[in-house]
Amino acid sequence: MRPLAERFRGFLPVVIDVETGGFNASTDAILEIAAAILRMDDDGVLQVHAVHQYNVAPFEGANLEQSALDFTGIDPYHPFREAVGEDEALAELFKIVRREMKEQDCVRAVLVGHNAHFDAGFINAAVERCGIKRNPFHPFSYLDTVSLSALAYGQTVLAKACQEAGIEFDNGEAHAAAYDVEKTAELFCGIVNKWKEFGGWVVPKPINAAGENEE
Repeated sequence: MRPLAERFRGFLPVVIDVETGGFNASTDAILEIAAAILRMDDDGVLQVHAVHQYNVAPFEGANLEQSALDFTGIDPYHPFREAVGEDEALAELFKIVRREMKEQDCVRAVLVGHNAHFDAGFINAAVERCGIKRNPFHPFSYLDTVSLSALAYGQTVLAKACQEAGIEFDNGEAHAAAYDVEKTAELFCGIVNKWKEFGGWVVPKPINAAGENEE
């Protein structure tokens, strides 16, 4: 079994960020979805492997708050966005996640986010709207970098937590899903790796064909 599968009780951590047209997951549009896939090397070091991003077209009847659009700078109907429906975006994302779960010997994915309940709420609402039956993510367990960074660095704002962690953060690039998810992923990996350095988690020894730990 690969180290990542043993790190989070068989869960594959997938970092998610959504940019939206408001704060109400049941009525407001998802405009961007980004996901960071993480991998762990044989020494137990967690790293960002790949980032996937989707521009999403508002679902029919979706609410769009002007204040939210002003905040993110997203024009939902700009032709250059080449936006896809949330059903298409989620189908492609879930396909990637399931493939990675199989590759990493994980039994389920767990959503990692900065204020994870917000991103999970929008993802779950879209899953329900689209009638998606196979959601690879755990239905109610999340890993929240707000809590982790508050513990590790005494900060809850992503930009400030990254600054304390020595991670470069450009406020001019923030509030784009791809950028925010990459920085959240770097922050999460940094905290997990630091905890390992402190001795909080030991990489399991490989199991040989006889079912014994290899020395």
